Amino acid sequence: MKILIVMPKGGIGRRFMPEEVEERLGKIAQIEWNEGESNWTQQELMQRLPGADVCITGWGSPLFDETVLSAADSLKCIAHTGGSVATLVTQAVYERGIAVLSGNELYARSVAESVIAYALYALRDLGKYNRMLLNDGWRGDVFCNEGLQDQKVGLIGFGAVARHTAGLLRAFGCEIWIDADHVSPEEAASYGAKMATLEEILTGCKVISLHLAKVPETYHLIDAQKLALIPEGAVFINTARGSIVDEAALAKELATGRFKAVLDVYEQEPLPMESPLRGLENVLLIPHMGGPTTDRYPHIAKALADDIPRVLAGEESSLAITIDMMRRMTR
Repeated sequence: MKILIVMPKGGIGRRFMPEEVEERLGKIAQIEWNEGESNWTQQELMQRLPGADVCITGWGSPLFDETVLSAADSLKCIAHTGGSVATLVTQAVYERGIAVLSGNELYARSVAESVIAYALYALRDLGKYNRMLLNDGWRGDVFCNEGLQDQKVGLIGFGAVARHTAGLLRAFGCEIWIDADHVSPEEAASYGAKMATLEEILTGCKVISLHLAKVPETYHLIDAQKLALIPEGAVFINTARGSIVDEAALAKELATGRFKAVLDVYEQEPLPMESPLRGLENVLLIPHMGGPTTDRYPHIAKALADDIPRVLAGEESSLAITIDMMRRMTR
């Protein structure tokens, strides 16, 4: 068996695939690396695909479309170290019966952890009190901060990240509201949550966390009209994609100081230096680092390495991505 590691070894590949993981795979297959420092083009991938039974891919790997697959004479599995596979595989992959795995579920756990961290940071006003300590020496006798316990938290969208977030929120005794078309009241109840409309979440929750995929239907879904519904003192968190929110309208609302925000993603990345979001004290800006944290990279590769033989043997995998899942993922 041959495993083709499409990620550039000289780039991020080795951070995901340490030698011990490569050795594990080497016991079951012949390993061929992308020895360079950049991603292959589709043509370069096609030159190396013949004879490959498994491809291990990463961020920026070429799209496996009909053209690329015409060179895949024995491909049985694509294992993606990233999360979303929507820009990596096509319907043709599934039509050929090629199994698709990804680190999506493991990424989701890490991003969910960041949602909790961001909520706690904003509610406890850690930035404000850090600045106070640095500049003034200590806080005053009268101060105010809040916690996450028993708060109303709204999750807009209910994919893998939101599911893990809901699980973590239960430890804080939060009242969890979910807005998602594909979720039944019974499924929501299994997470200790209840169904709500988008408007109910925007007007009634202390913490509002965005968990939608980037697809044409969600572009600027959270516009000026919806942002105006967010109550004073609330916390708005976006670890999904920047384009889901009208960023200019969000900046105007935040400039009033009416509510707080923690933003991990932006309409344009890197965030332009002239962005009106910069300099606002009620906003925590993170440069797209919600997850996975870098210490999780090898864990993701190990999980994929463990499941590749299982999938090839016809067994199920918790990391499998069906065609329906792929179609709902961020593009």
